[in-house]
Amino acid sequence: MSSMLAAGVAEDALGAASTGGAQTEPSAEGRASLEVGGKADAKGSEGQADAKGSGKGSGKGSKRSKGKADAKPKDGEQTPWIRRYPPTRNMVELGIMGGVYLPGANHELFEPDISRPEQGFVGLATVAPEIGLRLSYLPLRILGIEAEGAVMPTRTDTDASATLWTVRAGLLGQIPKWSVTPFGVVGFGILAVSSARESLGNDIDPSLYFGGGVKLNLSRRTQLRLDLRDVVSHKRGVAETFENHNFEALLSFALVLNRPKPAPPPPPPDSDGDGFIDTEDACPSEAGVAPDGCPIRDSDGDGFLDPEDACVDEPGVAPDGCPVRDSDGDGFLDDVDACPTEAGVDPDGCPIRDQDGDGILDDADDCVSEPETPNGYEDGDGCPDEVPEEVVKFTGVIKGIQFETDSAKIRPRSTPILDQAIEVLTKYPSVRVEVSGHTDDRGSRDHNVELSKSRADAVRDYLVSKGIDAARVETRGAGPDEPIDSNKSKKGRAQNRRIEFKILQQ
Repeated sequence: MSSMLAAGVAEDALGAASTGGAQTEPSAEGRASLEVGGKADAKGSEGQADAKGSGKGSGKGSKRSKGKADAKPKDGEQTPWIRRYPPTRNMVELGIMGGVYLPGANHELFEPDISRPEQGFVGLATVAPEIGLRLSYLPLRILGIEAEGAVMPTRTDTDASATLWTVRAGLLGQIPKWSVTPFGVVGFGILAVSSARESLGNDIDPSLYFGGGVKLNLSRRTQLRLDLRDVVSHKRGVAETFENHNFEALLSFALVLNRPKPAPPPPPPDSDGDGFIDTEDACPSEAGVAPDGCPIRDSDGDGFLDPEDACVDEPGVAPDGCPVRDSDGDGFLDDVDACPTEAGVDPDGCPIRDQDGDGILDDADDCVSEPETPNGYEDGDGCPDEVPEEVVKFTGVIKGIQFETDSAKIRPRSTPILDQAIEVLTKYPSVRVEVSGHTDDRGSRDHNVELSKSRADAVRDYLVSKGIDAARVETRGAGPDEPIDSNKSKKGRAQNRRIEFKILQQ
């Protein structure tokens, strides 16, 4: 206990010194107010400065109101609860306590009555309820004194009523670091009984007690406390010795009468003294203005201060401080581009249009206001038209083209009709055709598909041999898959064995 007392004295002396220093130190809030006020005019003048002589100074030298920088948290609210309410010097605790008392079997609480020779010693019930009051004073954070009184109504082994009571005082030593405070106690007092003469009578014995527990400082003014103790009193049959042990468990609720208010937290730092605390100041080392605590800048050096510059990182020109751009990337700057959001060409930077929506741009469209008729005939000129009758004649089934049986060899009698087709294709060089071969259903399908493709290729080869560009002729073998008549008759099968021409769209 002496070592705890010495440590407590030293610690409390240091605590008193630091408390005194805090009381004499000027208010940080007051300093901030003076500094902000002193710089407001200077910043206003700075805002009026004209960057590069352009007359574009914003004049934004206004200061924001203190706002969050001056808001004060409630006492201790920024400190975690476990460290918020540790014991302090000169605390007074007044509490009510309740619990259980387990009297020892060999107590000496007994008043002999010589007028009752039949009187004998009786024991007490093993568990008694206990209620009482306690007053504590702690001049040091680590050490205090306390006094308490309690009553324990109980019964004897003979079922007679008896009341135990105690008055005592002691020393308390504690670890004053947290809101949860472990402690130890030791003290002395009296332990007494009041009962009928035929029971135990009235007796008072001295007692000692020791134990420990924990305090829970719920708030600056309230506290819960748990005590577990051994109360030692005289033992029956042994003169003046403290050998009877009584166990005691107590739970108390106390009011803390004079705990000082915790010191307010220091004001948030404002390194540049501009009234913006560092955590809210985008430029904590440079005094600035609203909205972010930074000085008004001209980041790109173009003579437009940032609040008025739509392109703060790119040097620009009037009216908004942005460079002249080529938004559509067509090589025409926006200020001379008649279509700044659409990539275009000479002379005005606009794209070439397709006014009639036929897919042919106006510069290649011979009929810009009339859409092309997509029919495979001169589809590239952009004008509506009809397929010439000569070309129509050579679409669909081309009668008269015959082949040797099960062969792709063209019979000589077919050349006149093919020569007519060559004349038409030569006359109309924009026409492209698809030549498709078809068979009846006799034989395997795979063979017929291959045969029909070979026959279509043979027709193409004949056309190409007579000067028709091979790129204008495509071929396809349909085999028996696209009949135009029934394959159940000889006539129908003959109709299905055919060559068809189809005009391809350009």
